[in-house]
Amino acid sequence: MTHPVVPGLERSSIHDDTCPSFHEALELVGRRWTGSVLFAAARGARRFGEFRAAIDGISDRLLSQRLKELESQGLIRRTVIPTTPVRVQYSLAPSGQALIDALQPLAKWSMQRSGGGAAVRPAGARR
Repeated sequence: MTHPVVPGLERSSIHDDTCPSFHEALELVGRRWTGSVLFAAARGARRFGEFRAAIDGISDRLLSQRLKELESQGLIRRTVIPTTPVRVQYSLAPSGQALIDALQPLAKWSMQRSGGGAAVRPAGARR
């Protein structure tokens, strides 16, 4: 059985220039709450309180930290609206939406694996 190869990586080795950038991407996405913050933005959260309401269990400090990290990575846009009081809104940047699109198959796979979807179980596995 052949497996699809990521375009541009067909002839690369694990020691070339693509490996560190891929590892950095996995580290970023793998940080606690990062996926939740991205998915909340994709589902329409714009204000800090909307993110907090959408993500059960995240602290204000950690939410603020993740929003800043994602903004610095170009995945979330932060817009300051000069009103009294000042309002801050967040939205997915195009690269954030591209990351959400790339994560969708992984999210689907994880749901199937955890039994949240129509999982294919290995032969002999108990239900």
